[in-house]
Amino acid sequence: MKKQFLRVKQLANQTVGRAEKTEVLSDELLQIEKKIDNVKLATHNVTKKLSACQQLQGGGDNLDKRMKKLPQSALSQSMLESSALMGDDALLGALFQLCGEGQGNLAKDLTNYEMEVEKTVMTPLTNLQEVDIPAIQTQRKRLAKLVLDMDSARSRYHSAIRSSNTGGNQAAAMAKAESLKDEMDDAQSRMNLCRDALATDMYQFVSKEQEYAHNLISLVEAQIRFHRAAISSLEKVLPAMKGQLEQAMMKPVYGLSLEEHLKITERDIALPLEACALALLEWGMEEEGLFRVAGSSSKTKKLKAALDSGIITGLADLEEYVQDVHSISGALKLYLRELPEPLMTFDLFQDWMEAGSTQDPQVKLQALWSVCDRLPKQNYNNFRYLIKFLATISGNSEVNKMSASNLALVLAPNLIWSREEGGLGVMVTGVASMIVQTIIQHADWFFPGEFDFQPSTPGSAGSTPQGSSTMLSAVGDSAEPVNGSGDYSPLADKHAAHTESTQHEVTQSEGKRSSGIWNKIGNRKSSSLKKPNSPPPQTPSSFPTRKNTSSVTTAL
Repeated sequence: MKKQFLRVKQLANQTVGRAEKTEVLSDELLQIEKKIDNVKLATHNVTKKLSACQQLQGGGDNLDKRMKKLPQSALSQSMLESSALMGDDALLGALFQLCGEGQGNLAKDLTNYEMEVEKTVMTPLTNLQEVDIPAIQTQRKRLAKLVLDMDSARSRYHSAIRSSNTGGNQAAAMAKAESLKDEMDDAQSRMNLCRDALATDMYQFVSKEQEYAHNLISLVEAQIRFHRAAISSLEKVLPAMKGQLEQAMMKPVYGLSLEEHLKITERDIALPLEACALALLEWGMEEEGLFRVAGSSSKTKKLKAALDSGIITGLADLEEYVQDVHSISGALKLYLRELPEPLMTFDLFQDWMEAGSTQDPQVKLQALWSVCDRLPKQNYNNFRYLIKFLATISGNSEVNKMSASNLALVLAPNLIWSREEGGLGVMVTGVASMIVQTIIQHADWFFPGEFDFQPSTPGSAGSTPQGSSTMLSAVGDSAEPVNGSGDYSPLADKHAAHTESTQHEVTQSEGKRSSGIWNKIGNRKSSSLKKPNSPPPQTPSSFPTRKNTSSVTTAL
Protein backbone atom coordinates (compact mmCIF):
# COMPACT_ATOMS: atom_id res chain seq x y z
CA MET A 1 0.00 0.00 0.00
CA LYS A 2 2.85 2.38 0.87
CA LYS A 3 4.62 1.66 -2.41
CA GLN A 4 1.42 2.28 -4.33
CA PHE A 5 0.95 5.60 -2.54
CA LEU A 6 4.54 6.64 -3.29
CA ARG A 7 4.11 5.68 -6.95
CA VAL A 8 0.94 7.75 -7.25
CA LYS A 9 2.63 10.68 -5.53
CA GLN A 10 5.70 10.44 -7.78
CA LEU A 11 3.52 10.17 -10.88
CA ALA A 12 1.60 13.27 -9.83
CA ASN A 13 4.81 15.22 -9.24
CA GLN A 14 6.16 14.15 -12.64
CA THR A 15 2.90 15.13 -14.32
CA VAL A 16 3.11 18.71 -13.06
CA GLY A 17 6.86 18.87 -13.71
CA ARG A 18 7.99 18.98 -10.09
CA ALA A 19 10.02 15.75 -10.22
CA GLU A 20 12.58 14.26 -12.56
CA LYS A 21 11.28 11.51 -14.84
CA THR A 22 13.35 8.56 -16.07
CA GLU A 23 12.57 7.19 -19.53
CA VAL A 24 11.34 3.61 -19.30
CA LEU A 25 12.53 2.46 -22.76
CA SER A 26 15.21 3.60 -25.19
CA ASP A 27 14.25 4.79 -28.68
CA GLU A 28 15.34 1.43 -30.11
CA LEU A 29 13.14 -0.54 -27.70
CA LEU A 30 10.23 1.83 -28.34
CA GLN A 31 10.42 0.96 -32.05
CA ILE A 32 10.46 -2.75 -31.23
CA GLU A 33 7.48 -2.24 -28.90
CA LYS A 34 5.55 -0.56 -31.72
CA LYS A 35 6.39 -3.45 -34.02
CA ILE A 36 5.17 -5.93 -31.40
CA ASP A 37 1.87 -4.05 -31.15
CA ASN A 38 1.49 -4.17 -34.94
CA VAL A 39 2.28 -7.89 -34.98
CA LYS A 40 -0.30 -8.50 -32.27
CA LEU A 41 -2.96 -6.53 -34.15
CA ALA A 42 -2.14 -8.21 -37.46
CA THR A 43 -2.07 -11.76 -36.06
CA HIS A 44 -5.28 -11.09 -34.13
CA ASN A 45 -7.07 -10.04 -37.32
CA VAL A 46 -5.71 -12.97 -39.32
CA THR A 47 -6.51 -15.55 -36.62
CA LYS A 48 -10.04 -14.24 -36.28
CA LYS A 49 -10.70 -14.56 -40.01
CA LEU A 50 -9.01 -17.95 -40.17
CA SER A 51 -11.30 -19.19 -37.43
CA ALA A 52 -14.27 -18.16 -39.51
CA CYS A 53 -12.92 -20.37 -42.30
CA GLN A 54 -13.37 -23.46 -40.17
CA GLN A 55 -17.09 -23.65 -41.00
CA LEU A 56 -18.40 -23.54 -44.53
CA GLN A 57 -21.69 -21.84 -45.20
CA GLY A 58 -24.44 -23.34 -47.37
CA GLY A 59 -25.03 -22.62 -51.02
CA GLY A 60 -26.01 -25.93 -52.58
CA ASP A 61 -24.29 -27.08 -55.72
CA ASN A 62 -24.00 -23.63 -57.13
CA LEU A 63 -20.27 -23.00 -57.18
CA ASP A 64 -20.59 -19.26 -57.54
CA LYS A 65 -22.94 -18.94 -54.54
CA ARG A 66 -20.63 -21.05 -52.34
CA MET A 67 -17.61 -19.03 -53.35
CA LYS A 68 -19.34 -15.81 -52.32
CA LYS A 69 -20.03 -17.27 -48.84
CA LEU A 70 -16.63 -18.84 -48.25
CA PRO A 71 -14.70 -17.19 -45.38
CA GLN A 72 -11.48 -17.65 -47.40
CA SER A 73 -12.45 -14.54 -49.32
CA ALA A 74 -12.57 -12.57 -46.06
CA LEU A 75 -9.28 -14.16 -44.98
CA SER A 76 -7.64 -13.06 -48.20
CA GLN A 77 -8.83 -9.50 -47.69
CA SER A 78 -7.67 -9.49 -44.07
CA MET A 79 -4.19 -10.66 -45.06
CA LEU A 80 -3.88 -7.95 -47.67
CA GLU A 81 -4.92 -5.34 -45.10
CA SER A 82 -2.46 -6.78 -42.61
CA SER A 83 0.25 -6.55 -45.27
CA ALA A 84 -0.53 -2.86 -45.70
CA LEU A 85 -0.43 -2.41 -41.93
CA MET A 86 2.95 -4.13 -41.59
CA GLY A 87 4.46 -2.41 -44.63
CA ASP A 88 6.22 -3.84 -47.66
CA ASP A 89 9.61 -3.79 -45.92
CA ALA A 90 8.50 -6.20 -43.18
CA LEU A 91 8.93 -9.91 -43.81
CA LEU A 92 5.52 -10.71 -42.33
CA GLY A 93 3.96 -7.97 -44.43
CA ALA A 94 5.39 -9.39 -47.66
CA LEU A 95 4.24 -12.90 -46.76
CA PHE A 96 0.77 -11.66 -45.82
CA GLN A 97 0.56 -10.09 -49.27
CA LEU A 98 1.50 -13.27 -51.12
CA CYS A 99 -0.56 -15.53 -48.88
CA GLY A 100 -3.63 -13.32 -49.23
CA GLU A 101 -3.50 -13.62 -52.99
CA GLY A 102 -3.28 -17.40 -52.69
CA GLN A 103 -6.33 -17.52 -50.42
CA GLY A 104 -8.41 -15.76 -53.06
CA ASN A 105 -7.65 -18.54 -55.53
CA LEU A 106 -8.24 -21.30 -52.99
CA ALA A 107 -11.82 -20.14 -52.46
CA LYS A 108 -12.75 -22.09 -55.60
CA ASP A 109 -11.84 -25.54 -54.28
CA LEU A 110 -12.42 -25.67 -50.53
CA THR A 111 -12.25 -29.08 -48.82
CA ASN A 112 -12.10 -30.25 -45.25
CA TYR A 113 -8.68 -29.23 -43.85
CA GLU A 114 -9.72 -27.64 -40.53
CA MET A 115 -7.85 -30.00 -38.20
CA GLU A 116 -4.42 -29.53 -39.72
CA VAL A 117 -4.89 -25.78 -40.10
CA GLU A 118 -5.82 -25.53 -36.43
CA LYS A 119 -2.72 -27.47 -35.40
CA THR A 120 -0.11 -25.88 -37.64
CA VAL A 121 -1.37 -22.33 -38.04
CA MET A 122 -4.04 -21.18 -35.62
CA THR A 123 -2.49 -22.48 -32.41
CA PRO A 124 0.94 -20.82 -32.92
CA LEU A 125 -0.64 -17.50 -33.89
CA THR A 126 -3.00 -17.68 -30.92
CA ASN A 127 -0.10 -18.40 -28.58
CA LEU A 128 1.75 -15.46 -30.08
CA GLN A 129 -1.01 -12.95 -29.31
CA GLU A 130 -2.29 -14.53 -26.08
CA VAL A 131 0.93 -15.80 -24.46
CA ASP A 132 4.15 -14.45 -25.97
CA ILE A 133 3.17 -10.82 -26.53
CA PRO A 134 1.21 -10.44 -23.24
CA ALA A 135 4.25 -11.77 -21.36
CA ILE A 136 6.35 -8.99 -22.86
CA GLN A 137 3.65 -6.43 -22.07
CA THR A 138 3.46 -7.63 -18.46
CA GLN A 139 7.21 -7.24 -18.15
CA ARG A 140 6.86 -3.75 -19.63
CA LYS A 141 4.31 -2.75 -16.96
CA ARG A 142 6.52 -4.15 -14.21
CA LEU A 143 9.45 -2.10 -15.51
CA ALA A 144 7.32 1.06 -15.48
CA LYS A 145 6.50 0.46 -11.80
CA LEU A 146 10.15 -0.15 -10.94
CA VAL A 147 11.13 3.06 -12.72
CA LEU A 148 8.57 4.95 -10.60
CA ASP A 149 9.96 3.28 -7.46
CA MET A 150 13.48 4.36 -8.36
CA ASP A 151 12.40 7.94 -9.18
CA SER A 152 10.45 8.10 -5.91
CA ALA A 153 13.40 6.81 -3.87
CA ARG A 154 15.72 9.27 -5.58
CA SER A 155 13.38 12.19 -4.88
CA ARG A 156 13.06 11.23 -1.21
CA TYR A 157 16.82 10.83 -0.94
CA HIS A 158 17.50 14.27 -2.41
CA SER A 159 14.88 15.74 -0.09
CA ALA A 160 16.56 14.11 2.91
CA ILE A 161 19.93 15.52 1.85
CA ARG A 162 18.49 19.00 1.68
CA SER A 163 16.86 18.56 5.11
CA SER A 164 20.13 17.42 6.67
CA ASN A 165 21.77 20.67 5.63
CA THR A 166 19.10 22.85 7.22
CA GLY A 167 17.67 20.83 10.14
CA GLY A 168 18.81 20.71 13.71
CA ASN A 169 19.46 17.01 14.24
CA GLN A 170 21.91 16.45 11.42
CA ALA A 171 23.06 13.04 12.63
CA ALA A 172 19.55 11.59 12.43
CA ALA A 173 18.97 13.30 9.11
CA MET A 174 22.18 11.89 7.66
CA ALA A 175 21.29 8.41 8.90
CA LYS A 176 17.92 8.69 7.21
CA ALA A 177 19.61 9.91 4.04
CA GLU A 178 21.95 6.92 4.04
CA SER A 179 19.00 4.58 4.47
CA LEU A 180 17.20 6.25 1.57
CA LYS A 181 20.35 6.02 -0.55
CA ASP A 182 20.47 2.26 0.02
CA GLU A 183 16.80 2.06 -0.93
CA MET A 184 17.49 4.10 -4.07
CA ASP A 185 20.44 1.88 -5.07
CA ASP A 186 18.35 -1.25 -4.52
CA ALA A 187 15.50 0.19 -6.61
CA GLN A 188 17.90 1.10 -9.39
CA SER A 189 19.44 -2.38 -9.36
CA ARG A 190 16.02 -4.04 -9.61
CA MET A 191 15.06 -1.65 -12.40
CA ASN A 192 18.23 -2.42 -14.40
CA LEU A 193 17.69 -6.17 -14.07
CA CYS A 194 14.09 -5.84 -15.22
CA ARG A 195 15.09 -3.57 -18.11
CA ASP A 196 17.75 -6.04 -19.29
CA ALA A 197 15.25 -8.91 -19.06
CA LEU A 198 12.67 -6.93 -21.04
CA ALA A 199 15.25 -6.01 -23.69
CA THR A 200 16.26 -9.66 -23.97
CA ASP A 201 12.62 -10.74 -24.44
CA MET A 202 12.09 -8.05 -27.08
CA TYR A 203 15.25 -8.97 -28.98
CA GLN A 204 14.30 -12.64 -28.87
CA PHE A 205 10.84 -11.75 -30.17
CA VAL A 206 12.41 -9.93 -33.12
CA SER A 207 14.77 -12.85 -33.79
CA LYS A 208 11.79 -15.24 -34.02
CA GLU A 209 10.08 -13.32 -36.83
CA GLN A 210 11.06 -16.05 -39.27
CA GLU A 211 9.43 -18.64 -37.01
CA TYR A 212 6.19 -16.66 -36.91
CA ALA A 213 6.31 -16.10 -40.65
CA HIS A 214 6.83 -19.82 -41.21
CA ASN A 215 3.33 -20.43 -39.84
CA LEU A 216 2.00 -18.92 -43.04
CA ILE A 217 4.15 -21.32 -45.03
CA SER A 218 2.58 -24.16 -43.05
CA LEU A 219 -0.87 -22.84 -43.93
CA VAL A 220 -0.08 -22.88 -47.63
CA GLU A 221 1.50 -26.35 -47.48
CA ALA A 222 -1.55 -27.74 -45.67
CA GLN A 223 -3.80 -26.28 -48.32
CA ILE A 224 -1.69 -27.91 -51.03
CA ARG A 225 -2.16 -31.33 -49.47
CA PHE A 226 -5.90 -30.94 -48.92
CA HIS A 227 -6.84 -28.96 -52.00
CA ARG A 228 -5.57 -31.06 -54.86
CA ALA A 229 -7.91 -29.34 -57.26
CA ALA A 230 -6.15 -26.03 -56.56
CA ILE A 231 -2.59 -27.36 -56.53
CA SER A 232 -1.51 -25.47 -59.63
CA SER A 233 -2.42 -22.08 -58.14
CA LEU A 234 -0.81 -22.98 -54.81
CA GLU A 235 2.42 -24.06 -56.48
CA LYS A 236 2.61 -20.61 -58.01
CA VAL A 237 2.30 -18.77 -54.72
CA LEU A 238 4.44 -21.09 -52.59
CA PRO A 239 7.77 -20.56 -54.41
CA ALA A 240 7.17 -16.81 -54.32
CA MET A 241 6.65 -16.91 -50.56
CA LYS A 242 9.68 -19.10 -49.93
CA GLY A 243 11.77 -16.92 -52.19
CA GLN A 244 10.73 -13.87 -50.21
CA LEU A 245 11.55 -15.68 -46.98
CA GLU A 246 15.00 -16.71 -48.22
CA GLN A 247 15.82 -13.19 -49.41
CA ALA A 248 14.95 -11.69 -46.03
CA MET A 249 16.14 -14.69 -44.03
CA MET A 250 17.61 -13.88 -40.62
CA LYS A 251 18.61 -16.79 -38.44
CA PRO A 252 20.04 -16.67 -34.92
CA VAL A 253 23.81 -16.95 -35.25
CA TYR A 254 24.37 -18.93 -32.03
CA GLY A 255 24.13 -22.66 -32.63
CA LEU A 256 24.17 -22.16 -36.42
CA SER A 257 26.93 -23.81 -38.42
CA LEU A 258 29.77 -21.52 -39.45
CA GLU A 259 29.29 -22.35 -43.13
CA GLU A 260 25.57 -21.51 -43.12
CA HIS A 261 26.04 -18.31 -41.10
CA LEU A 262 28.73 -17.03 -43.48
CA LYS A 263 26.61 -17.94 -46.50
CA ILE A 264 23.50 -16.14 -45.21
CA THR A 265 25.35 -13.01 -44.13
CA GLU A 266 27.78 -13.02 -47.09
CA ARG A 267 30.66 -12.59 -44.66
CA ASP A 268 34.09 -14.15 -44.31
CA ILE A 269 34.39 -13.70 -40.53
CA ALA A 270 31.55 -14.76 -38.22
CA LEU A 271 29.58 -11.80 -36.87
CA PRO A 272 30.00 -12.60 -33.13
CA LEU A 273 33.73 -13.18 -33.58
CA GLU A 274 34.33 -9.94 -35.46
CA ALA A 275 31.97 -7.84 -33.34
CA CYS A 276 33.34 -9.03 -29.99
CA ALA A 277 36.97 -8.90 -31.15
CA LEU A 278 36.67 -5.30 -32.37
CA ALA A 279 34.91 -4.27 -29.15
CA LEU A 280 37.53 -5.94 -26.95
CA LEU A 281 40.38 -4.43 -28.95
CA GLU A 282 38.73 -1.05 -28.48
CA TRP A 283 37.85 -1.29 -24.79
CA GLY A 284 39.23 -4.46 -23.21
CA MET A 285 42.96 -4.58 -23.94
CA GLU A 286 43.84 -3.54 -20.39
CA GLU A 287 41.06 -5.46 -18.62
CA GLU A 288 42.57 -7.94 -16.19
CA GLY A 289 41.43 -11.55 -16.56
CA LEU A 290 39.84 -11.17 -19.99
CA PHE A 291 38.10 -14.45 -20.99
CA ARG A 292 38.91 -15.88 -17.53
CA VAL A 293 36.64 -13.66 -15.43
CA ALA A 294 32.91 -14.18 -15.97
CA GLY A 295 30.83 -11.17 -16.92
CA SER A 296 27.30 -10.28 -15.91
CA SER A 297 24.98 -13.15 -16.81
CA SER A 298 22.15 -10.81 -17.79
CA LYS A 299 24.47 -8.67 -19.95
CA THR A 300 25.93 -11.73 -21.68
CA LYS A 301 22.45 -13.11 -22.43
CA LYS A 302 21.35 -9.70 -23.66
CA LEU A 303 24.34 -9.40 -25.99
CA LYS A 304 23.76 -12.93 -27.30
CA ALA A 305 20.10 -12.11 -28.00
CA ALA A 306 21.10 -8.85 -29.69
CA LEU A 307 23.56 -10.64 -31.98
CA ASP A 308 20.96 -13.31 -32.75
CA SER A 309 18.34 -10.72 -33.67
CA GLY A 310 20.60 -8.63 -35.90
CA ILE A 311 20.27 -5.56 -33.66
CA ILE A 312 24.04 -4.99 -33.55
CA THR A 313 24.80 -2.68 -36.50
CA GLY A 314 28.04 -1.04 -35.42
CA LEU A 315 30.59 -0.61 -32.68
CA ALA A 316 28.42 2.12 -31.17
CA ASP A 317 25.75 -0.50 -30.40
CA LEU A 318 28.19 -2.20 -28.03
CA GLU A 319 29.07 0.90 -26.01
CA GLU A 320 26.66 -0.06 -23.23
CA TYR A 321 28.93 -3.04 -22.49
CA VAL A 322 32.04 -0.87 -21.92
CA GLN A 323 31.59 -1.10 -18.15
CA ASP A 324 31.48 -4.92 -18.33
CA VAL A 325 33.75 -6.05 -21.18
CA HIS A 326 33.80 -9.52 -19.61
CA SER A 327 30.24 -9.97 -20.88
CA ILE A 328 31.61 -9.38 -24.41
CA SER A 329 34.34 -11.99 -23.99
CA GLY A 330 31.74 -14.31 -22.46
CA ALA A 331 29.48 -13.89 -25.50
CA LEU A 332 32.41 -14.76 -27.78
CA LYS A 333 33.30 -17.88 -25.78
CA LEU A 334 29.64 -18.91 -25.81
CA TYR A 335 29.49 -18.55 -29.60
CA LEU A 336 32.57 -20.72 -30.12
CA ARG A 337 31.22 -23.37 -27.74
CA GLU A 338 27.75 -23.48 -29.31
CA LEU A 339 29.05 -24.09 -32.84
CA PRO A 340 27.66 -27.45 -34.05
CA GLU A 341 31.21 -28.31 -35.13
CA PRO A 342 34.26 -26.82 -33.37
CA LEU A 343 36.29 -24.22 -35.23
CA MET A 344 39.22 -26.65 -35.46
CA THR A 345 36.80 -29.31 -36.91
CA PHE A 346 35.90 -32.86 -35.96
CA ASP A 347 37.70 -34.40 -38.94
CA LEU A 348 41.10 -33.02 -37.90
CA PHE A 349 40.72 -33.76 -34.17
CA GLN A 350 42.98 -36.80 -34.17
CA ASP A 351 45.55 -35.04 -36.38
CA TRP A 352 45.64 -32.08 -33.97
CA MET A 353 46.15 -34.41 -31.02
CA GLU A 354 48.97 -36.31 -32.75
CA ALA A 355 50.70 -33.10 -33.81
CA GLY A 356 50.34 -31.58 -30.35
CA SER A 357 51.79 -34.69 -28.68
CA THR A 358 55.03 -34.48 -30.68
CA GLN A 359 58.01 -33.89 -28.39
CA ASP A 360 60.49 -32.24 -30.77
CA PRO A 361 59.62 -28.50 -30.93
CA GLN A 362 60.57 -28.06 -34.59
CA VAL A 363 58.74 -31.18 -35.73
CA LYS A 364 55.73 -30.15 -33.63
CA LEU A 365 55.56 -26.75 -35.34
CA GLN A 366 55.81 -28.39 -38.77
CA ALA A 367 53.05 -30.84 -37.84
CA LEU A 368 50.76 -28.16 -36.42
CA TRP A 369 51.31 -26.01 -39.51
CA SER A 370 50.40 -28.93 -41.74
CA VAL A 371 47.14 -29.62 -39.86
CA CYS A 372 46.25 -25.93 -39.73
CA ASP A 373 46.78 -25.62 -43.48
CA ARG A 374 44.25 -28.44 -44.05
CA LEU A 375 41.42 -26.59 -42.33
CA PRO A 376 38.50 -25.75 -44.63
CA LYS A 377 38.76 -22.23 -46.05
CA GLN A 378 36.02 -20.76 -43.85
CA ASN A 379 37.39 -22.36 -40.69
CA TYR A 380 40.92 -21.32 -41.63
CA ASN A 381 39.94 -17.66 -42.11
CA ASN A 382 38.05 -17.48 -38.82
CA PHE A 383 40.71 -19.44 -36.91
CA ARG A 384 43.39 -17.09 -38.25
CA TYR A 385 41.30 -14.07 -37.23
CA LEU A 386 40.81 -15.47 -33.72
CA ILE A 387 44.48 -16.40 -33.24
CA LYS A 388 45.68 -12.99 -34.43
CA PHE A 389 43.23 -11.37 -32.03
CA LEU A 390 44.34 -13.56 -29.11
CA ALA A 391 47.99 -12.85 -29.93
CA THR A 392 47.21 -9.13 -29.70
CA ILE A 393 45.54 -9.67 -26.31
CA SER A 394 48.49 -11.71 -25.01
CA GLY A 395 50.87 -9.00 -26.21
CA ASN A 396 49.47 -6.83 -23.43
CA SER A 397 49.64 -9.57 -20.79
CA GLU A 398 51.68 -7.44 -18.40
CA VAL A 399 48.53 -5.39 -17.91
CA ASN A 400 45.64 -7.80 -18.55
CA LYS A 401 47.41 -10.85 -17.01
CA MET A 402 46.28 -13.01 -19.94
CA SER A 403 49.34 -14.62 -21.45
CA ALA A 404 49.15 -17.08 -24.32
CA SER A 405 49.07 -19.98 -21.85
CA ASN A 406 46.23 -18.41 -19.84
CA LEU A 407 44.21 -17.69 -22.97
CA ALA A 408 44.77 -21.21 -24.28
CA LEU A 409 43.70 -22.73 -20.98
CA VAL A 410 40.28 -21.06 -21.02
CA LEU A 411 39.63 -21.10 -24.79
CA ALA A 412 40.98 -24.45 -25.98
CA PRO A 413 37.90 -26.41 -24.75
CA ASN A 414 35.77 -24.05 -26.87
CA LEU A 415 37.85 -24.56 -30.02
CA ILE A 416 38.36 -28.31 -30.25
CA TRP A 417 36.53 -31.40 -29.01
CA SER A 418 35.85 -34.86 -30.39
CA ARG A 419 32.70 -35.84 -32.22
CA GLU A 420 32.06 -38.82 -29.96
CA GLU A 421 32.66 -37.33 -26.52
CA GLY A 422 31.39 -33.80 -27.12
CA GLY A 423 34.07 -32.52 -24.74
CA LEU A 424 37.70 -32.94 -23.68
CA GLY A 425 39.10 -35.32 -21.11
CA VAL A 426 41.72 -34.26 -18.60
CA MET A 427 44.68 -35.56 -20.63
CA VAL A 428 43.32 -34.30 -23.94
CA THR A 429 42.62 -30.88 -22.43
CA GLY A 430 46.31 -30.43 -21.66
CA VAL A 431 47.31 -31.29 -25.22
CA ALA A 432 44.62 -29.02 -26.67
CA SER A 433 45.73 -26.12 -24.46
CA MET A 434 49.35 -26.60 -25.53
CA ILE A 435 48.30 -26.62 -29.20
CA VAL A 436 46.40 -23.35 -28.90
CA GLN A 437 49.16 -21.80 -26.76
CA THR A 438 51.81 -22.70 -29.35
CA ILE A 439 49.81 -21.25 -32.22
CA ILE A 440 49.11 -18.03 -30.29
CA GLN A 441 52.79 -17.64 -29.39
CA HIS A 442 53.81 -18.18 -33.03
CA ALA A 443 50.82 -16.42 -34.61
CA ASP A 444 52.94 -14.42 -37.07
CA TRP A 445 54.75 -17.57 -38.14
CA PHE A 446 51.58 -19.59 -38.71
CA PHE A 447 49.80 -16.66 -40.35
CA PRO A 448 52.45 -14.29 -41.79
CA GLY A 449 51.72 -10.86 -43.18
CA GLU A 450 50.05 -7.73 -41.96
CA PHE A 451 46.58 -8.19 -40.50
CA ASP A 452 43.59 -5.86 -40.38
CA PHE A 453 40.93 -6.77 -37.83
CA GLN A 454 38.41 -4.46 -39.50
CA PRO A 455 37.45 -5.98 -42.88
CA SER A 456 35.69 -3.99 -45.56
CA THR A 457 35.10 -6.43 -48.43
CA PRO A 458 34.09 -10.11 -48.56
CA GLY A 459 36.42 -12.68 -50.03
CA SER A 460 39.32 -11.84 -47.72
CA ALA A 461 40.09 -12.66 -44.14
CA GLY A 462 42.25 -9.87 -42.82
CA SER A 463 45.69 -11.04 -43.93
CA THR A 464 47.94 -8.91 -46.12
CA PRO A 465 51.10 -10.82 -47.08
CA GLN A 466 53.96 -8.49 -48.00
CA GLY A 467 57.03 -9.47 -50.02
CA SER A 468 58.56 -12.92 -50.04
CA SER A 469 60.07 -15.00 -47.26
CA THR A 470 62.31 -18.05 -47.27
CA MET A 471 60.98 -21.52 -46.46
CA LEU A 472 63.48 -23.37 -44.26
CA SER A 473 63.54 -27.12 -43.79
CA ALA A 474 63.24 -28.27 -40.18
CA VAL A 475 63.99 -31.90 -40.93
CA GLY A 476 67.25 -33.19 -39.46
CA ASP A 477 70.12 -31.00 -38.34
CA SER A 478 70.50 -29.01 -41.58
CA ALA A 479 68.16 -26.14 -42.36
CA GLU A 480 68.31 -25.33 -46.07
CA PRO A 481 66.24 -22.74 -47.96
CA VAL A 482 63.60 -24.40 -50.08
CA ASN A 483 63.00 -21.63 -52.57
CA GLY A 484 65.94 -21.20 -54.90
CA SER A 485 67.92 -24.13 -53.47
CA GLY A 486 66.49 -26.90 -55.62
CA ASP A 487 65.47 -28.95 -52.56
CA TYR A 488 61.98 -30.37 -52.52
CA SER A 489 59.63 -29.74 -49.59
CA PRO A 490 56.04 -31.08 -49.51
CA LEU A 491 55.08 -28.29 -47.13
CA ALA A 492 56.46 -25.69 -49.53
CA ASP A 493 54.44 -27.15 -52.41
CA LYS A 494 51.36 -27.32 -50.18
CA HIS A 495 51.73 -23.70 -49.10
CA ALA A 496 52.34 -22.51 -52.67
CA ALA A 497 49.10 -24.18 -53.76
CA HIS A 498 47.27 -22.73 -50.76
CA THR A 499 48.62 -19.23 -51.53
CA GLU A 500 47.68 -19.49 -55.21
CA SER A 501 44.17 -20.66 -54.31
CA THR A 502 43.77 -17.86 -51.75
CA GLN A 503 44.96 -15.26 -54.25
CA HIS A 504 42.49 -16.54 -56.84
CA GLU A 505 39.61 -16.43 -54.34
CA VAL A 506 40.52 -12.90 -53.25
CA THR A 507 40.82 -11.72 -56.87
CA GLN A 508 37.37 -13.10 -57.66
CA SER A 509 35.86 -11.16 -54.80
CA GLU A 510 37.46 -7.77 -55.61
CA GLY A 511 34.93 -5.02 -56.14
CA LYS A 512 32.20 -6.76 -54.18
CA ARG A 513 31.37 -4.58 -51.20
CA SER A 514 30.62 -6.21 -47.92
CA SER A 515 27.10 -6.46 -46.60
CA GLY A 516 28.54 -6.93 -43.09
CA ILE A 517 27.37 -4.76 -40.26
CA TRP A 518 30.68 -2.96 -39.67
CA ASN A 519 30.39 -0.54 -42.60
CA LYS A 520 29.22 2.10 -40.10
CA ILE A 521 32.63 2.14 -38.48
CA GLY A 522 34.68 1.61 -41.63
CA ASN A 523 36.60 4.87 -41.16
CA ARG A 524 38.08 3.83 -37.79
CA LYS A 525 41.86 3.63 -38.04
CA SER A 526 43.21 0.12 -37.83
CA SER A 527 46.96 0.68 -38.12
CA SER A 528 47.40 -0.12 -34.46
CA LEU A 529 45.76 -3.50 -35.03
CA LYS A 530 48.23 -4.71 -37.67
CA LYS A 531 50.84 -7.37 -36.93
CA PRO A 532 54.42 -7.24 -38.31
CA ASN A 533 55.29 -9.70 -41.08
CA SER A 534 57.99 -11.58 -39.19
CA PRO A 535 58.26 -14.72 -37.03
CA PRO A 536 57.89 -14.19 -33.29
CA PRO A 537 61.13 -13.60 -31.35
CA GLN A 538 60.96 -17.01 -29.74
CA THR A 539 60.78 -18.82 -33.12
CA PRO A 540 64.09 -20.64 -33.84
CA SER A 541 65.80 -19.71 -37.10
CA SER A 542 65.43 -23.26 -38.38
CA PHE A 543 61.63 -23.18 -38.16
CA PRO A 544 59.96 -23.14 -41.61
CA THR A 545 58.26 -19.96 -42.72
CA ARG A 546 55.48 -19.76 -45.24
CA LYS A 547 56.55 -18.79 -48.73
CA ASN A 548 54.58 -15.76 -49.94
CA THR A 549 54.31 -15.89 -53.72
CA SER A 550 52.47 -12.63 -54.14
CA SER A 551 51.45 -9.44 -52.45
CA VAL A 552 47.71 -9.41 -51.92
CA THR A 553 45.97 -6.40 -50.49
CA THR A 554 42.91 -7.60 -48.61
CA ALA A 555 40.37 -6.23 -46.22
CA LEU A 556 37.40 -8.01 -44.73
